[in-house]
Amino acid sequence: MPLWIKLLIASIVFLLLISIQIIVKAKHPFKKMVLSMIKGMGTLFIVNIVGGVTGVTLPVSLLSLAISAVIGIPGVTMMLLFNMFL
Repeated sequence: MPLWIKLLIASIVFLLLISIQIIVKAKHPFKKMVLSMIKGMGTLFIVNIVGGVTGVTLPVSLLSLAISAVIGIPGVTMMLLFNMFL
């Protein structure tokens, strides 16, 4: 398995564990989870809209939607960084 795939998997697991820890410690975990999903998917949408001006876009696929919904804004940021470096 290539090194970049191992790094991608490790980064996703790390961000997922951080997100779970933040959601569990919240007073209203369901509300926090839904808001995190909305923020992540909204960020993915905004990145693609602004991509016409900046030239930075992310492909909208099942994987990118899942990452942005589960991890939220850190997931979209991670995808942008991987898109920039790889």
